[in-house]
Amino acid sequence: MTDLAWEYPRRFLGCAAEISRPGTALFGAPLDATTTFRPGTRFGPSRVREVSQVLEEYSPTLDMDIRDAAVRDIGDLVLPFGDVGSALGIIETCVAAIYDAGDVPFMLGGEHLVTLPAVSAACMRYAQLAVIHIDAHADMRHEYLGEKLSHATVMRRVSELPGVAAVYQLGIRSGTAEEMRGAFGGRVHPGEVARPLRALRDDLSGRPVYVSVDIDVLDPAYAPGTGAPEPGGVAPGEILESVALLRDMNIVGFDLVEVAPAYDHSDITSILAAKIVREALLAVDAGIARRVPPR
Repeated sequence: MTDLAWEYPRRFLGCAAEISRPGTALFGAPLDATTTFRPGTRFGPSRVREVSQVLEEYSPTLDMDIRDAAVRDIGDLVLPFGDVGSALGIIETCVAAIYDAGDVPFMLGGEHLVTLPAVSAACMRYAQLAVIHIDAHADMRHEYLGEKLSHATVMRRVSELPGVAAVYQLGIRSGTAEEMRGAFGGRVHPGEVARPLRALRDDLSGRPVYVSVDIDVLDPAYAPGTGAPEPGGVAPGEILESVALLRDMNIVGFDLVEVAPAYDHSDITSILAAKIVREALLAVDAGIARRVPPR
């Protein structure tokens, strides 16, 4: 990945620069090009890293310590302003290179459009990919404000990728009537995350799964620092419970997006995002450790 431009903010809590076995590569994709209500998500990756230092490296829920996990933080991509196509191409190149290195990509957004190139790269590696989309918004519009590439259309574009077998949408509480009824390819589970995810584990057993979490799936009382807050969301405990379930799945990619620090209060959104990231990194690492031998 030496041909890509990088910035190196403070490394995420307990993450190493190098790892000794196949593991997870954490990186930031600070794209903030199509946000339509409150911009500022490009500052999310660096802020989540900064506030992660308030957390312990150890997870009581998973009985794992991130210092013992095969997780490396490779920094934030430098993305061009005003050129969405080039930015998406850079993200896809980065994710493909992470797969070439034998690792699982773990991306910090940035707006939700960053998920599209990451899933596109995953489709080049894995057949019959399942996508778990955890969000307040369905993001299944064909276009938004005249644009087909938008944070509001990202899951429609993802569902159209040839290698995506299914998109499971959890926690959704906002969208058009057609989006909420799954008319565009999403399998919608409104308002809930943990219960439908638990039910999906058997169906997805052994299959490659990409997970995308929009921080606005949480109620704005817990996560106000986001671009399009939607009242009536889930509580942090449900998201943390859901993330722990991922250790039983074959997770081949993960992202957490839409943290906008400018609208945060006392960093509560960024700190909550950092805790979700810690738990997700450990859950993904537990699955990888079961599947692959040491290098």
